Amino acid sequence: MIEDTLKSQIEIFKSVFKGREDVFAIRWEKGNKSGYMPVYLYDVYRYRIHKMKGGTLQNFTEKTYLPYSEEQIAKHLRGQQLIGIYPLLKDNTSWFIAADFDKNGWES
Repeated sequence: MIEDTLKSQIEIFKSVFKGREDVFAIRWEKGNKSGYMPVYLYDVYRYRIHKMKGGTLQNFTEKTYLPYSEEQIAKHLRGQQLIGIYPLLKDNTSWFIAADFDKNGWES
């Protein structure tokens, strides 16, 4: 159960970071590489069989997106995972834009 304080933080988060509700991304790290990828729901046993036959998650067709939900936001706010949302909606509109200005020379 989500406590009242966290529930109000979730509402604030949702009011600022509106995006697609059918999908969200999670941060991954492997060696010196990192990034974000969509989160999927799938049967791990069927995927294991697929992988043993040379398949990859990319070409595994028996998966669906895990929806962006309050529980996923709560995990993010608790520091259990880092999530990213998809701000571009299916109708090609967006509630916000973000820009990354941390590289040298961004001013020019």
